[in-house]
Amino acid sequence: MSLITRGLSCAVLLAGAALGGCASQQSSEQALQQASNDFQHVKEDANVLRFAPKDVIRAGESLARADRLSSYWGSGADVVHYAYLSQRYSAIAREHTEQGLNAEKGSKLELERQRLQLALRENKLASVQQQGKWLEEQIASLTTTQTDRGLVLTLGDVLFDTGDAQLENSANRIVLKVVQFLQLNPKRVVRIEGYTDNTGGEQENLKLSRDRAQSVADVLMDLGIDEKRIQVEGYGDQYPVDVNATERGRAQNRRVEIVFSDEKGQLGAAR
Repeated sequence: MSLITRGLSCAVLLAGAALGGCASQQSSEQALQQASNDFQHVKEDANVLRFAPKDVIRAGESLARADRLSSYWGSGADVVHYAYLSQRYSAIAREHTEQGLNAEKGSKLELERQRLQLALRENKLASVQQQGKWLEEQIASLTTTQTDRGLVLTLGDVLFDTGDAQLENSANRIVLKVVQFLQLNPKRVVRIEGYTDNTGGEQENLKLSRDRAQSVADVLMDLGIDEKRIQVEGYGDQYPVDVNATERGRAQNRRVEIVFSDEKGQLGAAR
């Protein structure tokens, strides 16, 4: 092989190595940047720091190691490796945080259920007869309407967060009265009907309306009412009580109605 040929071969090899090194460096820089972005998000999240501090520390340590290695030529694979570890620890931190938040929410719901049960016991009056009369007056004093379906109690949209089926705490006072009334009138049954406005799709509205009605039914059952005494229906945006052209009208249409049977347990026909 001539000197010229050998020289050209060396030049080609050196150029290829340089291009490969540049590509490797670019890949490691991208991995380092992504890992840095992920770590920045988790370390600034108060919930993540509360539930997964160890994972955040591990993510930071792996990121720092990747950053140190990035200053050495030819260490691109190691940079990518430790950047990947940092990203995984950041992802694990988010997963642990979500699990912690869900468990915390469940604990709060359980505490609220226990508080309602305690309030229910504390609210008992001197005699069943006196309490029954008092509760009938209380139920009648709420926003009720006598219809061909029976006596209807309306729970307005303010008792739910927008687009959510979970009852607000402000509904507890009304629900407690309903529970006490049903306990003292064991032959009565109820039909719980959910309604929405016309925003959103038909199937979405049907699901949300039934979920809201079921949320009310679940509270009644949690407080001791037999599920056999409760019917649940979701009607979506059917049967509006006001026009959907205004916010006030839509708010009126987003509701849950509790329909009471007569004293013999006979409910009016469903819609």
